[in-house]
Amino acid sequence: MRRITSPARKIDWPKKAPAWVALLVALGTLSVLAAGAGQRTEDAGSRDWPSYGGGPENTHYSNLAQINRENVSHLEVAWTFDTGDSYPGSEMECNPIVVGGVLYATSPKNNLVALDAATGKLRWRFDPNGDRKIVGKLRNRGVAYWAGEAGENDRRIFFAARQYLYALNADTGQVVETFGSGGRIDLRDDLGREARDSVTMTSPAIIYKDLAIIGSGVSETLPAAPGDVRAYDVRTGKLRWSFHTIPHPGEAGYETWPKEAWNYSGGANNWAGMSLDRQKGLVFVPTGSASYDFYGANRLGDDLFADSLIALKAETGERVWHFQTVRHDIWDRDLPTPPSLVTIQRDGHEVEAVAQPTKSGYIFLFDRVNGKPLFPIEYRKFPASDLDGERTNPAQPIPVTPPPFARQQLTADMLTQRTPDAHRAAMEAFTGLRSSGQFVPASRQGTIIFPGFDGGAEWGGPAFDPATGLLYVNSNEMAWVLRMVEQKEDRERPTGQTLYRTECSACHGAEMKGSPPEFPSLVAISKRYEDDDLLLFIAQGSGRMPGFLRLGNESLRAVMRFVAYGDVTSVEKHSASPFDMKYLSDGYNRFLDSDGYPAIQPPWGTLNAINLNTGQIAWKIPLGEYPELAAQGMATTGSENYGGPVVTAGGLLFIAATNFDKKFRAFDKATGKLLWETTLPAAGNATPSTYEIKGRQFVVIAAGGGKSTAPSGGSIIAFALAATPSESDRTGSGKLGR
Repeated sequence: MRRITSPARKIDWPKKAPAWVALLVALGTLSVLAAGAGQRTEDAGSRDWPSYGGGPENTHYSNLAQINRENVSHLEVAWTFDTGDSYPGSEMECNPIVVGGVLYATSPKNNLVALDAATGKLRWRFDPNGDRKIVGKLRNRGVAYWAGEAGENDRRIFFAARQYLYALNADTGQVVETFGSGGRIDLRDDLGREARDSVTMTSPAIIYKDLAIIGSGVSETLPAAPGDVRAYDVRTGKLRWSFHTIPHPGEAGYETWPKEAWNYSGGANNWAGMSLDRQKGLVFVPTGSASYDFYGANRLGDDLFADSLIALKAETGERVWHFQTVRHDIWDRDLPTPPSLVTIQRDGHEVEAVAQPTKSGYIFLFDRVNGKPLFPIEYRKFPASDLDGERTNPAQPIPVTPPPFARQQLTADMLTQRTPDAHRAAMEAFTGLRSSGQFVPASRQGTIIFPGFDGGAEWGGPAFDPATGLLYVNSNEMAWVLRMVEQKEDRERPTGQTLYRTECSACHGAEMKGSPPEFPSLVAISKRYEDDDLLLFIAQGSGRMPGFLRLGNESLRAVMRFVAYGDVTSVEKHSASPFDMKYLSDGYNRFLDSDGYPAIQPPWGTLNAINLNTGQIAWKIPLGEYPELAAQGMATTGSENYGGPVVTAGGLLFIAATNFDKKFRAFDKATGKLLWETTLPAAGNATPSTYEIKGRQFVVIAAGGGKSTAPSGGSIIAFALAATPSESDRTGSGKLGR
């Protein structure tokens, strides 16, 4: 535990900085988006959905049962709300919260809206953007609710946008001026060193008593900010404690890094959100990999507390226990979701446990109090890296039980059979790649990562049914290719080209073709952006792309000129630093066939029910499909999916998530049988919420689309059982396609 008092963050700008730099400073452009999480008032007995994931335990469970197996087929649209601010490529990942009849959600442009949860009528709207031009994807997965003590008329929503965490009046949407500086805190502050790059949030904070406990999103390349976990006073915005996930000298785990790594290394951050046991006062923090993701010569060692599940005392930030799921991660195996706090049966007794899904397709299950594994874990040996300067850990922890919910190794007999040409192309590509399963190091020839960089499990997270002990996890089953490229740059006088290679090619590729839609092609970008807009975009960043204002004006313009026009004019002298990487990846590349479909046999996405009492998979089904393939007779292939499930006492599991078919579905939670589905106006890449108002149960989903080149949208849609005539006349009521 560390209690820290930090000086205000200062940046010395050039005296003759161009006007656009002043604009960036005014608008706060070094980061992307953020969110907060909520405070549950009645736990499993609540009729609300008062925090991200339904409650601080993150079980996605509701005891509501008005909508059940017998009547779910009668669901209809109760109301819709169009945020009105979607744009090409935008997304909408928010899990709405509902407190006291008011629904709070975020829009594609990261506006915060408060709606009447019974009718969808707008109560207020908060726009943090001002006149700032929106470029790229803005992601936000939720907000936080806090209420003062009984008799205290103080209810707040904590909402983060770019590098700021705001406190808003829950009733009016007005900024609470007494919080932080004018109603907000700067997430780049209080990190123990200057944040050289963006610091954001995409998942909600956890509220514990009068603390807002937050993680962060930071750059996945260097330089990157450290991933400190921090707790702020909800009333004043003052820092109360901080936990260094990259340990400082004298702290536990310091010996697992190079001695000076705490000064320059970054990442090991909690971007996925946290879970809280309020009774025990424990907050459970899953972390991601250290930066840079795929080459770790400047961070040799196990790199604690990257890729770890950490139990902290919520009051003080003191570490109680931890478990590192990947040692010296060079595969981007972040823990992608808050764990679920569950109660299981073991030897006739109840055990309070914590279940952590992973991108690699495994579930780790621990005793919540002491971190003892509740199923066996083996440390298995894996190959060493053959990249100069890299040293992998010889062993990684693998759960023996439950079995993995995603396939673990891609072999030649698993390649696509969709068409003879597709199979032939896949075989030709596969023959030149390494494919030996999990934790095979990156290579210059290319290594298959399977499950891919986006899981296995992803940020949507699992749902847990306390009545049966079943944990429900949706999974991606996509193969990706990790290929490393040696960097041979002119350090004395780098050009826009060499700067692009070191700063940008890891995502957009050496040939600027990208990996759409997550990492768009930059080819012919000068036809899509004016020079000033492109320069602004490179400087400020957006979505997963960090801002590069730190490079300075001349270097930024050199990158812009190279990307837009191929200009290779050299710029200022560049001295060696720990941020220099001998190898970088050539981008995030899905393993696709010649027509752009997955180059492996289905399923390409699944929904899994895992019995945590026995460690067995209860059922598994494909999740999603490609409508055009289904029309050709190739249905139920499964597809990439983002956003989690919700399980209810009515015997149902609700999930949208699928990228291409835009479906929202209800399954029998015991068997996986499909009971109801509807087609949304855009893909529901978000986790639904369910709540009850005046005796009527609603299920709501954000339909934002925008993934995998799918159309974007901006609707929040609530479903309920068929209404009375007077109710059906409400604005937005009607049926969607079934």
